[in-house]
Amino acid sequence: MSDDRLKTILDDRDSGAPISRIVRAMSEWGALSGAEIARRTGLARSTVSVALSKLRDSGIVVELPEQAEASKGVGRPATPLVLNPEAGTCVGVHLALDELRIAVADVAHSVIDEQSVPLGRDYAPEAAAEAARSAIASVYAAHGLRPSGLLGVGVSVSGPLRPDGRVIRASILPRWAGVNLRDVFGPVFERPVFAANESNCAAIAEMTWGAAAGEDDFVLFKIDVGLGGALVRGGTVLTGIAGGAGEFGHVSIDPQGPLCRCGNRGCLELYAGFGRPLDELARIHGRPLGMEDTILLAEQGDAVALRLIEDTGEIAGRGLAMIGNILNPPLILVTGRMAVAGDLLLAPLVRAYEKHILIKSHDLPANLRTRIKLGHFTANDALLGAVGLVLKGQGRLG
Repeated sequence: MSDDRLKTILDDRDSGAPISRIVRAMSEWGALSGAEIARRTGLARSTVSVALSKLRDSGIVVELPEQAEASKGVGRPATPLVLNPEAGTCVGVHLALDELRIAVADVAHSVIDEQSVPLGRDYAPEAAAEAARSAIASVYAAHGLRPSGLLGVGVSVSGPLRPDGRVIRASILPRWAGVNLRDVFGPVFERPVFAANESNCAAIAEMTWGAAAGEDDFVLFKIDVGLGGALVRGGTVLTGIAGGAGEFGHVSIDPQGPLCRCGNRGCLELYAGFGRPLDELARIHGRPLGMEDTILLAEQGDAVALRLIEDTGEIAGRGLAMIGNILNPPLILVTGRMAVAGDLLLAPLVRAYEKHILIKSHDLPANLRTRIKLGHFTANDALLGAVGLVLKGQGRLG
């Protein structure tokens, strides 16, 4: 089948034609039955049936391979359908502290390959673009993928991003301050570029494939070395007028507190991020330790590691209660690498949240209580979310 047909449909995001609406829904959500497509698009089932017949005849839509044989019998079940994996691919790029991470996926939501390219601290935009081009070309060649099938490139960056793709603050990647991601990656790939900060990408990954699947409204709270967040309303990540929505880590909880990397004092990130606890552990143990090491020590009963995780959870819960009192969300997802600690982190966090929130759980029936749970992804949420940007058509630059 032609690569251009799918590109044309996906590029025309404003089209109300049934075929366009169905293809966009399948690109956004992956495998769907006819009934699910009707529900997500608002189209009549008869309209969906006619459009799907045309899409299947043209090769744009296919049955899930493992479902194909089972669906041939009498009393055919509702068979999940996907966009043809051969119809197109997309690329996710995550700009991490000292490396570039890439993922290549098809339009049926299958990740074909992931790669990490070490670049060292404070790498230049030009070096990142060339590294991405080389790594992606290698993946496409290794898997026999057509470069012409590339639909777009999604970019995740550790920092706030203006709607036009310009990096506003870049304390983690200093040389990217003021850089427009479209100008960096657009000329290299000659494809549409989509971009968002890493926490917003994490939210996209969780609502597409993870713990927030089927949820239209939730808050994501990401605990890592730093602290990030995202707000999702009606299935859309809220970015704010300048791209600064969800920056929970830089809410000042102590104006006389220590200086934060953002230039303000007493930011929540200084207390609920895990940077300072790692410094404490290194001082006590006499060697650098990572978050994985800390969690392992805590699981083995190390009193210091346990206390540091518990303190982090308590302060994070207090910070989340401020957010809860403002938004009263139905769901809060706790993600980031510290989420691997599980209940060691979540239990003190939930206790603190309940202590500091205005409306207590015992005031409400179960269906009106804010649920707090761990996210599904910890290691690659921002990268998968960058892929999701392309599939959902969110954050397109230019």
